[in-house]
Amino acid sequence: MDSATSETRTPSERRTPSETRTPLDASADNGLKIVVVGGFGAGKTTMVRSVSEIRPLSTEETMTRAGEAVDDISAVSGKTATTVAFDFGRITLDRRNVLYLFGAPGQERFWFLWDRLFSGTLGAVVLVDTRRIDDSWYAIDRLEKHGTPFIVACNDFGGPAFAPQQIREALDLDPHVPLVTCDARSRESSKLVLITLVEHVQALYADQARVPRQELV
Repeated sequence: MDSATSETRTPSERRTPSETRTPLDASADNGLKIVVVGGFGAGKTTMVRSVSEIRPLSTEETMTRAGEAVDDISAVSGKTATTVAFDFGRITLDRRNVLYLFGAPGQERFWFLWDRLFSGTLGAVVLVDTRRIDDSWYAIDRLEKHGTPFIVACNDFGGPAFAPQQIREALDLDPHVPLVTCDARSRESSKLVLITLVEHVQALYADQARVPRQELV
């Protein structure tokens, strides 16, 4: 199976001119920010590209031999470009609500950007390559410290299959954090990931609303 970070769309994912998505309505006034984070080469740029209704803003640069001394590319040997700031895409929910998607760079040298990207975020998707689970630790740690709601999505690279419980144990994942599988190249699959995140955030807010407030004496 080809890498799920491939920038080339599968035939089913290629769009014809008649499939061009409708631009954002001028009346939309409520922007909801979502961040896609994860390890280097986990498929963050691919997910933003596959699901965005506009041509995504990308800050990818061609990888060079000089970068090999900084970034470990042993597990992503086919990768030729890398995000150096962030990716940006957009999805319209209805006439007044829109999702803004930000894909964070995965290399350690760009982690200093994450705190700014997390600011004002509704929630986050942690994209995981199960062949390199250790690469996901930092993303989960930072989100937990920020108190940002998140879900975990395992990108399908065609490697060995793991049971959900095995992945949860490997990531020391809270039982209440949703865990899903996806193919970041697929628009439908990526949409389901975002729907899961939004539903998770809604459930968290609903739970908070049900907690009785302590009256002042």
